Amino acid sequence: MSYQALYRVWRPQSFHDVVGQEHVTKTLQNALIQDKISHAYLFSGPRGTGKTSAAKILAKAVNCERAPVEEPCNECPSCRGITDGSISDVIEIDAASNNGVDEIRDIRDKVKYAPSSVKFKVYIIDEVHMLSIGAFNALLKTLEEPPQHVIFILATTEPHKIPLTILSRCQRFDFKRITARDITGRMKHIVQETGVECDEEALAVVARAAEGGMRDALSLLDQAISFSEDRVTLEDALTVTGAVSQLFLLQLAEAIGQHDVVSGLESLEELLFQGKDPVRFIEDMILFYRDMLLYKSAPNLEESLERVTPDGKFQELAKETSPEDIYQLIHLLSKTQQEMRFTNHPKIFLEVAIVKLCQQESAQVRVSQTPSDYSQLQNRITQLENEIRDLKQHGVVRVEESQQHVQKKTSRTSRKGFTAPAGKINEILKHATKQDLMVIKGRWAEMMEKMTVSQAALLKDAEPVAASNEAFVIKFKYEIHCQMAMEKMDEFAMVIGNLIGKRMQVVGAPEEQWLKIRESFLNSHSREGHEEADSAEVAGAAEEPIIAEAKKLFGAELIEVKD
Repeated sequence: MSYQALYRVWRPQSFHDVVGQEHVTKTLQNALIQDKISHAYLFSGPRGTGKTSAAKILAKAVNCERAPVEEPCNECPSCRGITDGSISDVIEIDAASNNGVDEIRDIRDKVKYAPSSVKFKVYIIDEVHMLSIGAFNALLKTLEEPPQHVIFILATTEPHKIPLTILSRCQRFDFKRITARDITGRMKHIVQETGVECDEEALAVVARAAEGGMRDALSLLDQAISFSEDRVTLEDALTVTGAVSQLFLLQLAEAIGQHDVVSGLESLEELLFQGKDPVRFIEDMILFYRDMLLYKSAPNLEESLERVTPDGKFQELAKETSPEDIYQLIHLLSKTQQEMRFTNHPKIFLEVAIVKLCQQESAQVRVSQTPSDYSQLQNRITQLENEIRDLKQHGVVRVEESQQHVQKKTSRTSRKGFTAPAGKINEILKHATKQDLMVIKGRWAEMMEKMTVSQAALLKDAEPVAASNEAFVIKFKYEIHCQMAMEKMDEFAMVIGNLIGKRMQVVGAPEEQWLKIRESFLNSHSREGHEEADSAEVAGAAEEPIIAEAKKLFGAELIEVKD
């Protein structure tokens, strides 16, 4: 391929080109000048921050023909050979695909041989945390005491997965995320050298979208250049990165400040119609209000703003919005962002959040609604206190309290006894069938799961014993549980109705009363005239095949089935 991506063409070839990692490059340069090169290094940090590039630059610097130098010359045969990969003494290994013990043993066997064309043999092991435990163990001794001509450089994005025995044998350098300003500066240099016309605002959007990774930033810039025609504009960068323009954020913030729900939802609909990601949008909104809060707190620190440019419209909106309102807005947006991570419909949560933001009252309105005339409020409080004092003196309050006490006592005593509705139960038994009871029993466990903890506790020792097409009976082991559950029977009926698709009447009865009602019903209805009622009794007893066989042997009149 004749064309190469920007991040490959502009890969750093010297420590000076490594952006945002001065704490690492300065230390390595001093070690090169003083000839204090360690035998093992560990470069850790987020992706795209220069770990592998720094490792190759270090390999060139130690093998440069002009060494000791703080920067490789990139002109001698050694530097050029390492750059183009023609020198076999600098070995770059991907531990993600070579993570076994055999690969590490191969390194251990070959490490004893002297380099063929340069001074040091350098092993660069990328994503070293992917090595297996056996591979780490095979590397331990070699890493601790390698030959004088060998240098190991380990690179990883997850240093916490590396055994401590490996970490203790290496000099560790932690690469940090690159700031948006440093990324923008590097991209400015690249577009100037390549002759591409690009708006500074577009570079800022790309830098923020990269989230601290230079490789990600150059990939997005490469994509934006391909997307644009003659010049990379702000709209091109917003389209490629999926970010939202500041003008749109200002429009939505104005709708929120004016409590205009219609304008807020119309703006959101336009945003989603353009294909913007709701999760990315709500993050932009949080950063927008964060920048507004920082601007109100410290207007001179414009460099700390990440999402906005403090133009006239933004400054005017910031003056109209109080810090208390910003706190509330950020809190609601952050809560919505967390909820959107665990749903398949983030658009709904975003729309609800916009409606809430537009409808909530501002801090100024809440303050204005409080009584301004403090003396008038104090007089009213004094008047009410006097009225209460007079009522107490005349004994009215005591009489009311005694009445309430009597009512509470009466309600407690009336709760001691409970009588099952025999008429309703007999009516259910007349039309009860085994099929209806099986339907209720089949959904019983599922209904228990949908109940609250307190509701399920009441039904723990209960079970359905008879059912018709429109109602069913629940038998309770304890009378008090039956009485408490009957107060919530409408809730139980609603749950079971949602499960089976129709509304059912629920009747409860303690076990002793149920047995008496059932026995009375069976005695008052003959088996010939009321086969359905008898089948309901059999259904309530959950007739088994062994019961049917017993009836054949001894006769149904001699068989009594008990639960």
